[in-house]
Amino acid sequence: MTKPIRILVVGCGNMGASHATAYHHMPEFEICGLVSRGNSKLRLQEKLGSNYPLFEDFEIALATSQPDAVCISTYPDTHEAFACKAMEAGCHVFLEKPLAFSLAGAARIVSKAKETNKKVVVGYILRHHPSWMRFIEEAQKLGKPLVMRMNLNQQSQGYMWEVHRNLMKTLSPIVDCGVHYIDVMCQMTRSKPVWVSAIGARLSEEVSTDNYNYGQLQIRFEDGSVGWYEAGWGPMISETAFFIKDVIGPKGSASIVAKTAGAAGQSDQIDAHTKTESILVHHADLNEKQLFAKKDEWIDLKDEPNHQELCNREQLYFLHTIRQDIDLTEHLEDALNSLKIAFACDESVKTGKGVAL
Repeated sequence: MTKPIRILVVGCGNMGASHATAYHHMPEFEICGLVSRGNSKLRLQEKLGSNYPLFEDFEIALATSQPDAVCISTYPDTHEAFACKAMEAGCHVFLEKPLAFSLAGAARIVSKAKETNKKVVVGYILRHHPSWMRFIEEAQKLGKPLVMRMNLNQQSQGYMWEVHRNLMKTLSPIVDCGVHYIDVMCQMTRSKPVWVSAIGARLSEEVSTDNYNYGQLQIRFEDGSVGWYEAGWGPMISETAFFIKDVIGPKGSASIVAKTAGAAGQSDQIDAHTKTESILVHHADLNEKQLFAKKDEWIDLKDEPNHQELCNREQLYFLHTIRQDIDLTEHLEDALNSLKIAFACDESVKTGKGVAL
């Protein structure tokens, strides 16, 4: 019988707790330690009803627990160092997005994966969501060019505003969240981004002067497609139209219509961020009277997975990449590419100029 993969969970907040929960219930994995600087590991231990070894320091945990794999869900400024040290210690890595808080750091992770022949899976959760796969599929039926309109604004308070403030010590919302939706746009168009422009605003004195908590980016693709994405974090963010996922092409449009997830009071609920609920497909065909020839089509997506189930699917994929020796070259290139685009958008905010890619 194949031995379970010993995994060290580093970072026990929102995503780390969800990934640890997945490992806890999967016989193919064995958690050999929980690592965090604060009390989140204690809360997670209690939630899981477990007695896993607890650590404050990553390097001590790595040396002591001798894992086969490491799950990293810490703040982005630690990703490069933690991921590279894990691979150097002979471990495969599951790494929450974004890859790193700099392009050089992200490139080093990709290079280290090739050098050590270790698997690195980046947490692009939407790639494991059947409803988002269907949304991308419907978008690809609309012809070219595409117009893609997306946002995820989060009205946050208390704990989540603290999380957002900590994230903004290293990254802006359009980088941290934007990589997801830039990746989706690249899948929809299957075309190369050639130019970006972005704007941003600092709406709180609690945000560092060199960063901003609201941003909007625009991307132009080689095939003529264009897309925009908007992200804002904080107690001042509006919940009006905070959840837009819309694609338009010559043949019609496809729109995620999530009446529950898109309702007031849901913008800071993590389960709502990936929900689709239904897709509205509109056909642009006209008849001889120049009226619509086809009725709009509703695709019901009631049986979609929740946030925890998506994390379970991510970890099942991570397991398969290790056990089946799946080539992750394209996976890492896509993660690096979406981050490169997001950083170009960040540069545009700070310089006030468009950036050619």
